[in-house]
Amino acid sequence: MAKPRDREKPGSRNPGSVTLTEVAGHAGVSRSTVSLVLRGSPLVAAETRERVQAAMAALGYIYNRGAANLRAARTQTVGLLVCELNNPFYAELTAGVDDVLDTEGFVAFIANTAEQTDRQDRFLQRMREHNVDGVILCPAAGTDGELLDRLDGWRLPCVQALRFVSDSLESGRGRDYAGVDYQAGIETVIDHLVALGHRRIAFVGGTLDHSAYAGRHAGFTAAMRRHGLADDLVLRCPLTRRSGAGIADDLLNRPQTPTAALCYNDVVALGLMLGLEARGLRAGRDLAVTGFDDVPEAALSRPALTTVATSARQIGQEAARLLLRRIADPQGPPERIILPGRLVVRQSCGSPSSSLHHRDLS
Repeated sequence: MAKPRDREKPGSRNPGSVTLTEVAGHAGVSRSTVSLVLRGSPLVAAETRERVQAAMAALGYIYNRGAANLRAARTQTVGLLVCELNNPFYAELTAGVDDVLDTEGFVAFIANTAEQTDRQDRFLQRMREHNVDGVILCPAAGTDGELLDRLDGWRLPCVQALRFVSDSLESGRGRDYAGVDYQAGIETVIDHLVALGHRRIAFVGGTLDHSAYAGRHAGFTAAMRRHGLADDLVLRCPLTRRSGAGIADDLLNRPQTPTAALCYNDVVALGLMLGLEARGLRAGRDLAVTGFDDVPEAALSRPALTTVATSARQIGQEAARLLLRRIADPQGPPERIILPGRLVVRQSCGSPSSSLHHRDLS
């Protein structure tokens, strides 16, 4: 009878036979985290780095850097595709992406799709030709799952940001995504307006259908119905300051004039406030106005704009970190990072200045 094999002692195996997966299991971390440690990435906490290094020592793992460089053949470039480059929110998002990429020695190629899927396709093809290591994509309205399947076929890592293609997170496959909880943010704004006594509230802005609009609209509908209020006052318009100003007449000339307007984003809200001012009216006194995003100008407007801070810069940072993890470990499980919004109450909703406060929506 054959003798049972002796149990291997730590460090007794051929170093070349120890895998990253084994190191990860020994350290209690993911394979992508081990890859980041090997690359000397600052994204890994010191305690985690030490644990991984201890696991490598215990198992006798030796990193073959030459072979890794041959396998990688990377360009240290990333594609960043946004859909509204003229919106200050996307400037903050881009800054957040750059914060992380710069520390890792990566550079981003930035493209504005202007909500055009054919333009988006062209930019992605061009980025593929330049051999980018991955892309952060805010999908243009009308993007379908076929595009993500195509990126899979190209073996091009992709993280969706702020929006996701309709079937990308509900399907069993899942996709990497970094965004904000739109529905919870809108619901908290409605709750605040109702607490101030408003019962006829309009939802203003947005002409295109995508996940970000769906989340906001779902929040409006859910909160209004929860309070037993009509949710039928929805006015769609382009997401520009001019459109926000122009829709003031539509709001004010209705048989039942609303007392509050919850705008899709700050750009529309700031435009609506200008439209009211042109008619001798004032936000917060004649009509409560709220926005969404908390762009820098929101705090500087007069009156200052009540809004939901969505931490665009932090979303950009999380999207970039997620993409770097995906580049390091293409086969790892998909990740979904949803940041909470933060209600910032200012004067445009009619609250007295003494009540200015922040409320975390987590």
